[in-house]
Amino acid sequence: MSSLKKTPPFTLVKSLLQGFDINDRINHFMLENVAPDIWRTSPPSGKGRTIAEIAAHIHNARTMWLKAVNYPSLPSKLEGDEYSPADVIKALKQSQAGLKEVLENSFASDGRVKSFKPDAGSFFAYLIAHDSHHRGQVMMLSRQLGHGFAARVGYGMWEWNSR
Repeated sequence: MSSLKKTPPFTLVKSLLQGFDINDRINHFMLENVAPDIWRTSPPSGKGRTIAEIAAHIHNARTMWLKAVNYPSLPSKLEGDEYSPADVIKALKQSQAGLKEVLENSFASDGRVKSFKPDAGSFFAYLIAHDSHHRGQVMMLSRQLGHGFAARVGYGMWEWNSR
């Protein structure tokens, strides 16, 4: 008999869902490190969203997808100008949990997501790409406003093994 410890088999769905969780924690890490004095500062061009609006948009877009798939308990959208980074993080946790459940159910059944084609794997990729795009916008806008993120934050956003 072999004394080698058997490793459980790799499970793609479990890995994807873990990556989805980490992606959300990267969002939190970034928002926790936004300079407070630029949270609602307009872009230098005068056009486009503030960092607060970009962060709210990530959550609100997720909420739109939850509505599209008839998720039973929609989180509240972020509107107005009273929400803080902590409020956005709390909202992101809610929308992420709902979408994770949608992904879990889709991966465990026929791989389809209502109102999204072609399939749940593509929906997963879409969600990650959407968040990543807006993280890039926040990073760029922070720099443009003279409050770029410290190197530990910029590099820390790529440390998926510790988030």
